[in-house]
This record gives sequence, structure tokens and C-alpha cells, in this order.
Amino acid sequence: MGELRVQRKQEARTAGERTKGGRQFVPAVEIYETPEAVVVRADLPGVPRENVKVSLEDGVLTIDAAMPDQPADGRRMLVQEFERGHYLRRFTISEAIDQGRISARMTNGVLTLELPKQAPAKPRCIEVQCG
Repeated sequence: MGELRVQRKQEARTAGERTKGGRQFVPAVEIYETPEAVVVRADLPGVPRENVKVSLEDGVLTIDAAMPDQPADGRRMLVQEFERGHYLRRFTISEAIDQGRISARMTNGVLTLELPKQAPAKPRCIEVQCG
């Protein structure tokens, strides 16, 4: 039987200098395709929905999320084994994706992005004009 291994968080490598303090991680993702869309699921444990920013610029989809330093409900942390920091992941979006219809939802620490595919061009008859 194979050995079960725990994957550690990967720290993000960014080009240039960072202006934010703290550690930055690459969230684990799974990407799958349906006939209608490409779906990206990113694991963002401990990150509240209001701390997640998803943006699209020049064909690059960016997930930027921040885990709060302390729980917002006033609890005092006694043991902390989860590493705290920011999450950052970028994807280049193909032209086959309808960028205007991308949607995002956050459920139980998992961000799900749905990237709908462009509708295929329908054949049409082009009338030839005289003159």
C-alpha cells in the first residue's frame, strides 16, 4: 500500500519587490472542464469571503486572498498550526473563455470560479449585394 504524504503549503514566488509584509502562499487548486465551462477550485482555508479578491486584467485571472491575523469573533488563539499569510495565484485565460461571464463563489474555504466557454460561431448565410 502507498504511503500517504501531506502536501505542505507552497510559498509564492513573485518577481520584483513586495510591498506587503508576511508570507505569501500558492493556493492548491483543481481545474476541470465541463461541456459548458472550465471550473477552477482553490483551497483558501480560514479566509473569509470579504478577504478574497478575484480580478481579470489583460487575459490574466488573479486570485488574491488574505487570512486574518486573529479570528474576528474575539476568540483568543491558544495553538496555531496553520500558517497565516496571503494567497496569490494567477492564470492566463484562453480566448475560448467568455470573460464577461466569469463567476465566483466561496463555500467553506473553497473558492469556485466558473469560466464559461464562448458560444461557437453559428454558420450563417451572407447575402451578396450588387454594385
